[in-house]
Amino acid sequence: MSKIIIDGGKKLSGSVRVHGAKNAVLPILAATVLNSGKNIIYDCPKLKDVYSSIEILRCLGCNVKWEGSTVVIDSSRLTTHYIPEILMREMRSSIIFLGAIIARCRRAIISYPGGCELGPRPIDLHLKAFRQLGINIDEAHGYISCSVDNINCDDIHLDFPSVGATENIMLVSALAKGITTISNAAKEPEIVDLQEYLNGMGAKISGAGTSVIQIEGVSKLGDVEHTVMPDRIVAASYLAAGAITGGTITTTNIEPSHLQPIISVLKDCGCKIWQESNSITLESKSRILPVDFIRTLPHPGFPTDAQSPIMSLLSIADGTSIIAENMFENRFKHSAELNRMGADIKVDGRIAVVRGVKRLSGAKVTATDLRGAAALVIAGLNAEGVTEVDGLNHLDRGYEFFEDGLFNLGATIKRVE
Repeated sequence: MSKIIIDGGKKLSGSVRVHGAKNAVLPILAATVLNSGKNIIYDCPKLKDVYSSIEILRCLGCNVKWEGSTVVIDSSRLTTHYIPEILMREMRSSIIFLGAIIARCRRAIISYPGGCELGPRPIDLHLKAFRQLGINIDEAHGYISCSVDNINCDDIHLDFPSVGATENIMLVSALAKGITTISNAAKEPEIVDLQEYLNGMGAKISGAGTSVIQIEGVSKLGDVEHTVMPDRIVAASYLAAGAITGGTITTTNIEPSHLQPIISVLKDCGCKIWQESNSITLESKSRILPVDFIRTLPHPGFPTDAQSPIMSLLSIADGTSIIAENMFENRFKHSAELNRMGADIKVDGRIAVVRGVKRLSGAKVTATDLRGAAALVIAGLNAEGVTEVDGLNHLDRGYEFFEDGLFNLGATIKRVE
């Protein structure tokens, strides 16, 4: 097992490039199943979840090869419609393969997915939509078996704007006959990126980024080339890292419009922000200001994935901040580890009260989920003394060489086995 060791107290400065988005590339990788042809994906990040997705594709019979940060996938030949349990348990988002396999093979067998333990994240919205599209589903012994002769088209209303369910419906409907409409669809930028990818294949999808998405099914999809959108949560994490050290940093290869809820909070913290067409520069004060209230919400609200890194920042604010976590009930697990570092955080259900301290102190801490891991690394940048962060298997699911990026900004940080 590896760990990251940080000697805190160094101001960050300089520029860091943000890699392609985890939450965009995973559904895109699933979509490669649809076109029975060649898929070229640029700026594909080398993440644990990406490697897991590629193993699923290879298991299905696809040919996959890396060329630097480019992945080339030939899905012309599928040998199975079954994904083994050991691959499904690697990540929660593996459920996104279900819609693509059904669309291509008209049947699929998968086990229930795994991933971070953030509390219940039911897939009932996915399955309810599939049944509405005429797909037969049998749930037994931990497996989901699906079959269909002709995928129906219908108007589907989501009870909650689930990102995964929205993406799965887009995938399964792309090769149907007729028009499917999703109302109360998720509006996240990653949905827009998936629409652009599918339309690049020849799909007919419109409305991504709004609450209504329309999918007009086509009979065949073709080869495609696509550059993955930048990772807005990685960008937010670097900005939080710059802020917690009182530094000045620039994040490049980003879309500033994707980060407006986070930028608003950073400004409330007293940071100065300059935005360019594809970069953001942050200059932090010596002491961060508290934020009265943050509530996580579906896009365009404050993203739940940015909550953990921002909590680390607020832990050294000059006053008290309150965070309401409305998306996942167990997303405050990192707060106990921050308290080990001298933070003063009280959690009551989905509410966290963060009383800022002047400075954190180094300690041995363990991450239990992806964004919590980033939060602990960010906290270590501020801490007096040495911080050791375990549980890097979580960090590596969503951050490509995070410690290298921070090192290049001036942090005293290294990974050791």
